[in-house]
Amino acid sequence: MPTATATPQTKDLMADIARLTQLIEPEATALGFELVRVAYLPSEAGDGGMALQIMAEDPATGQLVIDQCAALSRRISDAIDAAEEAGEELIEGAYHLEVSSPGIDRPLTREKDFANWAGHEVRIVMDKGYAGQRVNKGVLGGLEDGMVLVKEVKAGDVRLPLAEIHTARLVLTDALIAATRPLDTSGVDELIEDPETSDLEEKADD
Repeated sequence: MPTATATPQTKDLMADIARLTQLIEPEATALGFELVRVAYLPSEAGDGGMALQIMAEDPATGQLVIDQCAALSRRISDAIDAAEEAGEELIEGAYHLEVSSPGIDRPLTREKDFANWAGHEVRIVMDKGYAGQRVNKGVLGGLEDGMVLVKEVKAGDVRLPLAEIHTARLVLTDALIAATRPLDTSGVDELIEDPETSDLEEKADD
């Protein structure tokens, strides 16, 4: 599994996420941060525009404060501008750049996330075509031989192939809040979930 997950995009969302991730990850690393997720989604501003949403963390805290978000945003903007000036077309049309900390109910995108957050509740959506249950909710048990262990609410103990996970996110609970102490929530953007995943979860809850 890659260091950071590029959120899958729908057909009409035109951005080279793989290439953007290649450009952005070194910029995060240069500042001592770890890239968590790169996504290209409708902007939360509600103006019909698009947003390139970058989620990163300081490994010392598991978060980013506003000054760190601003520093990373500047480096990303410069890197994208330089690539486009050199002739690359990375994003089609206008967009907003949004850089944020993962938040309490963070997405799990890296192998170590599934180990580090064992014992907390998680919601996992598998790729389309997965033979088993697509939406799994339960207590995360960790990672073992490429399989994510979950004590699922309905099915009990299940093993989910990491390579076939579409999205995974921690569920906001009192235990998670108690285990997470935000350093600074001011100026941090709230990321919008993948529309495909949101629609799927709504149907699953019906």
